Amino acid sequence: MERRNTSESNERLIIDMDLSNITQVKLEIYTPAEYIIALRDSLTALGACKIGSYDHVISWQETKGCWRPLEDSNPFQGEKGSVCTGEEVKLEVRCPVGLVSEAQKVIREIHPYEEPVINIIPLINDWFE
Repeated sequence: MERRNTSESNERLIIDMDLSNITQVKLEIYTPAEYIIALRDSLTALGACKIGSYDHVISWQETKGCWRPLEDSNPFQGEKGSVCTGEEVKLEVRCPVGLVSEAQKVIREIHPYEEPVINIIPLINDWFE
């Protein structure tokens, strides 16, 4: 059996994927639980959080995180210079690619963190339909 270089295989996969055909992304947003409804409602009003004939579609999981606010920070929780831990949720929503920039603005307006974690993940579900 021939062994393939994993790094080369991954690079080839990325090159072969035509990301210009991506129409939807998943937004992962880490936030305190009390902001779920405000984020859901505002993102739905924008046109995100929709799958087929359903809107307000979100999911979330409770999680824990850690961070250390640096001297030039303005932390929502914790103290500058100290490693902090806390509970939050990972909120997941679908969003059309054309709305991502606006969705990020909406999230930042509502989100209490100075630097919210927003992961934007391309979805390729429609490549298989």
